[in-house]
Order: sequence, then structure tokens, then C-alpha cells
Amino acid sequence: MEPTEIIANHIASQAGQQGDGVFLVSRLDFRGQKRAVYAFYENGHAAELSCLPAGGASILGNIYVGKVKNIAANINAAFIEIADGQLCYYALNDNETPIFTVPKKKKALVAGDELLVQVSREAVKTKAPTVSANLNFAGKYLVLTSGKRHLGLSSKLSLEEKERLRAITEPFLGEDFGLIVRTNAAGVSEEELKEELTQLTGNYRRTLDTGRNQTCFSLVYREPSAYTTRLRGLRADSFEKIVTDCADIHRELNVYLTAHQPEDLPKLSFYEKAAPSLDSVYGLSKAFDEALKERVWLKSGGYLIIQPTEALTVVDVNTGKYTGKQKRSDTFLKINLEAARELARQLRLRNLSGIIVADFIDMEREEDKRALMAVLASELKQDPIKTTLVDMTPLGLVEITRKKVQKTLAEQVNG
Repeated sequence: MEPTEIIANHIASQAGQQGDGVFLVSRLDFRGQKRAVYAFYENGHAAELSCLPAGGASILGNIYVGKVKNIAANINAAFIEIADGQLCYYALNDNETPIFTVPKKKKALVAGDELLVQVSREAVKTKAPTVSANLNFAGKYLVLTSGKRHLGLSSKLSLEEKERLRAITEPFLGEDFGLIVRTNAAGVSEEELKEELTQLTGNYRRTLDTGRNQTCFSLVYREPSAYTTRLRGLRADSFEKIVTDCADIHRELNVYLTAHQPEDLPKLSFYEKAAPSLDSVYGLSKAFDEALKERVWLKSGGYLIIQPTEALTVVDVNTGKYTGKQKRSDTFLKINLEAARELARQLRLRNLSGIIVADFIDMEREEDKRALMAVLASELKQDPIKTTLVDMTPLGLVEITRKKVQKTLAEQVNG
């Protein structure tokens, strides 16, 4: 099969892969302790896995009254305390409109200032959490952003939808906030968008009013549970079931869906059977175990070695047990294309981020390299986290970047 046929067949197969997703929320045992987990299954396989912190809810998305501990002028940053001893990184050049609890004429930060900040990135390895003065309030269709009066539209929307949604949402912009139109907004009516905007602006105004009257280190706004926020971000046509075997979580999801996503409420079900367990039916524990292994086997007999380091993640593609009878160049292309699909899946599954360098099997034909890059680019577009296929270096190494938001799955489980 020619490389152009491979690409065409791959894109055609992607077109039909939607609508059969299952969103699961449960509790699993990690080192003798029950931890809440959620998973998103596509086409019968785990596409996303996440494990909630052992000590409680994540701080990601929470808004606090923070206090400037010190200014690090050499890196154009400040360190802001959001709790006793909990320091967070704050980029000065990305936060031009701080919201001080006590009004001041000069917007320049000094030690001792108190301001509203939102956790925009969890602590990653040795790095402190990141906070921002640009507050975000996310809905299913829109994200309200404080600071700049700017309208952004998801790059995954069609040009026609972008034009329609721009015309609808531009009048929504406020003097002190902007909006981001999410992929989920495709096909949504103006009335539905206005209704959600009313909820978001209400949250925003209440947070400002409350925050300006709270003491230092107060938690002003708590982001909903991680599984609720992930459910909010899923496209309605990408899943048909929401299943949990935890009564308290079922009640929480019922309340949330009734208030914010009533159209998805019929998808929610409570799994009551003692045997087989929800874990057994979907293989949740097995999915977590496999996602934490270094080696990932491919159907062809080849395999990936995935090794996260402090600076980047290295992925090595090997022929392994492959015993095909094709000629050498076709063999290498076949394994590389399978590895590209699996690599994109593993980045999302393990929540790997930052710089990823993949060493595919060397190929001599330029058309094979183009086919590999095209298929990999198509697969990476399925990732809800911003992921960029940078290039293939002269040494044949493929460079990818993926936005850092949450801890990797390994850090979540071991944290």
C-alpha cells in the first residue's frame, strides 16, 4: 500500500470513531488506600486515566487570597503564598491586571501585597504550583477570562462555526473580561450560550465581591471535582454512558448534571452489582497497571519504551517480536505507523507533558517519513490537551510538545 493510501485510510477510519465513549468514576486501592479515579474509554480501550490526590481534592482551578512573599526580578516572577508555607510561581509578564484585595494606584507588585490568584498548574515534580491573576471560569461551551476583553475560539471548530459563534459571542464581551469559545459550542444556540454566560458572570462577580472581603489565604472559589470538570469538557457526541459504583459520587454527578448538563443526565447510571465489579467489567485496575509500565507492546510484536526524565520524556520504538514477511522498508513503516498511533494514545493516557522525543525506527524513503508524520499529526489532534508535533530532526528524532496542566499519571498514583 502506498503512503498516500495509508494516510487516506487512517483519516477515514478516524471519522467514524465517536459516540461510543464511556466515562467511569470509581475508587481503587493504591497501597492499601482507596483513591477516587476516573477514566474515559473510547472504542473499548482506556483513552484517559486520572487518580485524585490521597489527601483530598486537587487545588487546580481554586482561587485564593494570596500574599506576595517576594519578587524575583531576575526571572521576572513573584512567589505568592496561598496557604501557610505553600508558595506558588507567578509570572509577572503574564499577569498585567492583578486583582488586589485592597485597591492601590500602582499595579506593580511588592512584597506583602494581597491579591486574588487562581491555581493554573499543579506542582510538577520539583516545580511549585503556578498561579495567575487572570481568573478563568469554565462552562461546557464558554470560558470566562478576567483581565483582557478578548474573544478566542477553539482551533478545532470549523471556519463556518467560528464565524457563526464569533457573531453571537462578540456582543457578550464585558469591559473587564474576555471569552473563549470551546469546541463543545459547535451547533449550540444563542439562547443556550447566553444562559451559560449568565452563570459564569455570576460566579465571576461573586468571587470578586467575596474575595475582596476575605482574609489572607482564604479559599474564595473551589473548582468542582476533577471528574466533574473533565466530564464538562467532553464533547456531547463523544460518550454515551457515565457510570459509577460509588453512591456519593453518583449523587454529586446527578446534582451537577441536573444543574449544568441536563441533556447528559440520562447517560448517568449507578452500577450496583457486587459481582462482577465495575473494575472487572472495564478492567480499570489492569488499565492503570499497564499505563504505569515502561514497555508497551504493539499488536505487530514491536514495542515502545517510555522513559520520563526530569527534562523530557524519551520514547524508543523497537521491532521486537515482529515476524512479518514484508520487505525491510515496508516492515519499518508498518511498525512505525502502529507506534505513532500508540504513542499519541499513551501521551494522553499517562498525561505526559512538556518535551517528548520519539526515536522511531530509521526509514530511508522520504515518502515513508511524510506518511509517519501525517498519521502522527492526525492522532495528536484527538488530544484534548494542546499538543504540537514540532518536527523530525536530521537524526530522525521526532519532537513533540504537550501543555503541562496536571501531574503525570505516575505522579498522581505515587503522590
